[in-house]
Amino acid sequence: MPELVEFELVSPERLLMSESVEMVVVPGGDGDIGVLPNHSQLITTVRPGVINIHQGGKVAEQIFVGGGFCEVSPERCTVLAEEAIAVEDIDKADADSRLEKANEALASADDKNKARAQAEVKRAEAYVMAAG
Repeated sequence: MPELVEFELVSPERLLMSESVEMVVVPGGDGDIGVLPNHSQLITTVRPGVINIHQGGKVAEQIFVGGGFCEVSPERCTVLAEEAIAVEDIDKADADSRLEKANEALASADDKNKARAQAEVKRAEAYVMAAG
């Protein structure tokens, strides 16, 4: 039996997932992070993108996250996500609409709100990419 790492995905509202997995790949702030059992301790930001959960030597599940934080220990990987949705549940038309609205908001943003609008465009772009 292969060694496993505990993976937890937490949103502001609730615990979304808690299971033992072979590997999880998280879109870290500075690049993707592959977490296997006995990984070094790490805390990092999570950029908008897709978490890949590996079971049976392949990607078994994909979850879009809109950003957050990740804490890794030798036994566990915990992602605190601002937003999380299974990739299979993303509607392409909704994703395209979200990106269009984010770009419109950025175009009309004043200096005070420009950074927030740019961050939302990045989230929407990652959402569209996840939708395929």
